[in-house]
Amino acid sequence: MSVASKPGTWVGRSLERVEDEALLRGRGRFMDDLEPVPHAWHAAIVRSQLAHAHVRVDPSPALELPGVRGVLTGSDVARLSKPFPAGIDSPVPQYAAAVETARYVGEPLAVVVARDRYVAEDAAELVAVDYDPLEPVVDVTEAEPIHERSFHYGDADDALARAHLVVRTTFRVPRFTCLPLECYGVVCDWDEAAGRLTAWANFQGPFTLHGVAASALGLRGDRLRLLTPPDSGGSFGIKAAVLSYVVLIGLASRALGVPVRWTEDRLEHLAGSAVATGRVTELEAGFGEDGELLALRYDALEDVGAYVRAPEPATLYRMHGSLSGAYRVRNVAVRNRVALTNTVPSGLNRGFGGPQLYFGLERTMAIAARRLGLDPAELARRNLVAAEDMPYRTPSGALYDSGDYAACLDRALELSGYDELRRHAEAAREEGRLAGVGLACVVEPSISNMGYITLAQTAVERAATPPKSGNAEGASVAIDPLGGITVRVGTTPQGQGHRTVCAQVVADELGCDPAEVTVLAETDTATTPWTVASGNYSSRFSGIGAGAVQAAARKVRAKVDAIREHVGDPELALRKVAGMAHWNPEGLPPGLEPGLVAVAFVAAPNLDPPDLEDRVASSGAHGFIVDVCAVEIERATGEVRVTDYVSVHDAGVLLNPRLADGQVLGGFAHGAGAALFEAHRYDEDGNLLTASLVDYLAPTAPDLPTPRIDHLCTPSPFTPLGAKGVGEGNAMSAPVAIANAVADALGRDDVELPLTAPCVWELLQEGGA
Repeated sequence: MSVASKPGTWVGRSLERVEDEALLRGRGRFMDDLEPVPHAWHAAIVRSQLAHAHVRVDPSPALELPGVRGVLTGSDVARLSKPFPAGIDSPVPQYAAAVETARYVGEPLAVVVARDRYVAEDAAELVAVDYDPLEPVVDVTEAEPIHERSFHYGDADDALARAHLVVRTTFRVPRFTCLPLECYGVVCDWDEAAGRLTAWANFQGPFTLHGVAASALGLRGDRLRLLTPPDSGGSFGIKAAVLSYVVLIGLASRALGVPVRWTEDRLEHLAGSAVATGRVTELEAGFGEDGELLALRYDALEDVGAYVRAPEPATLYRMHGSLSGAYRVRNVAVRNRVALTNTVPSGLNRGFGGPQLYFGLERTMAIAARRLGLDPAELARRNLVAAEDMPYRTPSGALYDSGDYAACLDRALELSGYDELRRHAEAAREEGRLAGVGLACVVEPSISNMGYITLAQTAVERAATPPKSGNAEGASVAIDPLGGITVRVGTTPQGQGHRTVCAQVVADELGCDPAEVTVLAETDTATTPWTVASGNYSSRFSGIGAGAVQAAARKVRAKVDAIREHVGDPELALRKVAGMAHWNPEGLPPGLEPGLVAVAFVAAPNLDPPDLEDRVASSGAHGFIVDVCAVEIERATGEVRVTDYVSVHDAGVLLNPRLADGQVLGGFAHGAGAALFEAHRYDEDGNLLTASLVDYLAPTAPDLPTPRIDHLCTPSPFTPLGAKGVGEGNAMSAPVAIANAVADALGRDDVELPLTAPCVWELLQEGGA
């Protein structure tokens, strides 16, 4: 179990979420609840019906409809804005709407602005679009790569040549999305006199994308004021891409001279928001006779959709430091390639690169165990990074901060009754039933180094530009004249409970009750302390966001202590201290500023830019997960039923264990969905086959078991509170743990995601099991 909180402290306790009172009463304030500008006009977007075509858009029929303010087409967007900056050179620039050529079904072609949503939707249907079809490319293996980089650490060629066993396999991870309950929402108001755009959007960060949007709009950063709502109906990464629509709606507001609002519907979301990248990985792994992992060689081909949309190709590089996973292997090579297809552009999705990496690596470990005659748990144990080697530097540059991986493995095996699960599976197979057990050992990185994306450049190219590194966050803490405490953060929570944890952190520092702390989690780039790294991604809140709050609170506490010392009363009530600070500045200690407010910024250590050998500490903290999964398969239908699931985590200090478990459950649901149900599919003509929730299958509560969760705790020496991320790990581990269990049940290696009943049934018809 996790280490308990110290007596008299709030951090470490499973307090109930302060966010839930309003939500349970139906009083949440989501994007569509806000009316930040009076008399806003409504937008509807005309979208491409073909995957690849030259287009000619005629808005004149729509303009004749009463109540229509105007229409912006792709040519207007090109005239009024610039292409979005991208992380790599791309032959296809992206604007907020298609310019002359549509490149995926669902791509915006025009935006119609009208007095209300009904008129806007009717007018959008009147916009005439003439298509000249072009040949689409849907399969990434048939596309010409636009980016290629190779990396070598140690000597993988030599290690593979002398290996006792070499496993060579190709793995495909399909594209999928995370389906937040709330879709995108944007309200934009252009101020002609100030030359400034104010935009409200359910954006989640990273705030590097604020600069991307400002650049596309041709504005300085201070001329794009971005505000987020108090509540967000989930995101899981995908709402980072809403900024492309901030640009489109912002252009409409500027061009038409009125405030404009747009709320996305589910059909639009599935077709035109963002989905995870697809990846095809050819993986070679060399093992010694005793099972020692000697070398890994990856050849990864990434499908980013129709455009390289920022922050891509980040999915391909986010996990670069962890290419070796949880294992001691020192010889690693990788070739990374990126290609475009006529499908929706990719974006952040929970796990962001982790599911794609670990599916190949952990499947390979399971395949190797079978071929070596070892139990997968034993093969893992022989190769795990040892506790005494922490902090551990991986071949590609990650600095694993702390952890006892073997102890986590032991606890997972004990909690799951692993040996009994194995015996049960064997007995079931002897009876003609299909049962299997799967294992996954996964390092969960958090607090992304903002410089890792520059690995897409060579060292020479990097040297010609200013270096990028680190991950910083800001926060403010203020005490008003009556003793009220207000915290502002830029971590843009999407339902995780940041307000609850921030109140716990501040309560510990100021010696008060969390109920006395008000936390404002809605972000305003004009007033909230923020950095380019701010936002809600890479599980960075517990490691760095809460640390910024602690740092600001400690600054305030130092002023409080100075005033108490000055008046000779170390127990002086906080309210009286606040009154002195505000109402009697002449009575304060010499040199002490009036008021009680502090702003603090903290940065994760050890996140340097990539070095000359292309090594990078791509994340600031690293948790560890061991998952054990048991499945049974119905022969007649191919249906996979998860009968038991155990997940043991080391996420360092748990700031609120109840909220941490909630994150584990959510990550498991996303990971299991990717394993058993979900895939974003197109036909050969680029038509979207999963265009509604009738066709895009996602798990519901009865479809999944409740995993049994446990925690070990080795605090991170690199984060202010000793915490690591916990929100994404099971989205990385569950797909491959379930796949390993299914492969074990079927007795074959060639299992691919998603393992839907029809897919598994086809494998059974081919002769498996």
